[in-house]
Amino acid sequence: LDMLAERGGIHVLPGIQKYVIPCNWKLAVDNVWDWYHGGVTHFSSMLAGWPRETSGTAVSRFAQQQVVVLGEYGHAISGPATGQNPSGSAPGANFREIWRERPEAKAALGPVGIKASGHPNIFPNMWITQGAQISLRLPKGPSRTEIWWFSMQQDGLSPDAARFSRTFSVHMFGPAGMFEQEDGENWALSTQGAAGTVSQRYPINFSMGLGRGELQEEESGPAHIETRFNEHAQLWHYRAWAEWMAAGDWQHLRENHSQVPEGRV
Repeated sequence: LDMLAERGGIHVLPGIQKYVIPCNWKLAVDNVWDWYHGGVTHFSSMLAGWPRETSGTAVSRFAQQQVVVLGEYGHAISGPATGQNPSGSAPGANFREIWRERPEAKAALGPVGIKASGHPNIFPNMWITQGAQISLRLPKGPSRTEIWWFSMQQDGLSPDAARFSRTFSVHMFGPAGMFEQEDGENWALSTQGAAGTVSQRYPINFSMGLGRGELQEEESGPAHIETRFNEHAQLWHYRAWAEWMAAGDWQHLRENHSQVPEGRV
């Protein structure tokens, strides 16, 4: 939430986008931290020139160094670390990244938070994007998910930057979103495939980078992992989900949930 607040003044744009995708809600959440699919799933959008301020370099972003922070009770953030020119070249780029250069933001987030530019997910189903949007993935049964999108905008933007910000909020994610339409296809077809006769005979493989994530513990920030493509956040989410489902009440959950890992994950 600090990643939104430290941008400066922000206001909520009117209207909530709501729509239903025929998928299990956990697939939509799993996708939050999955940067492995981006260069393939979203390549058609990038060939079409979206998002236009990064169309020439977007593919390389998927493969850059990543920062993973695991929080208690299943919260997690995972994705590329910052390190590129935050101001970019498009009128809307300042809205998303230039705030990281502010001394107040650096002091509030610390050295780990200021370089983490992946997507935070508040367990279990609240996603905060780096484009200043909030999404809820609300289950409507095992194979239907209603998705809500709330969009925000930084105060004091120029007319061009404000227009770009609104366009980004509508056309990146949401029912008219270039990326969301591609992701939604994956989620829907994966939901169908998971219900197949043969696929139900075999466990799903979640072992990418397993045992290769070394937690770095520093006094100046939370324990974190610096790595490449990984599924550490997904594994943490599913472990937490299993514990929440097994808990008889809140007290049982408080006493039996997993603590943030130490060493390797």
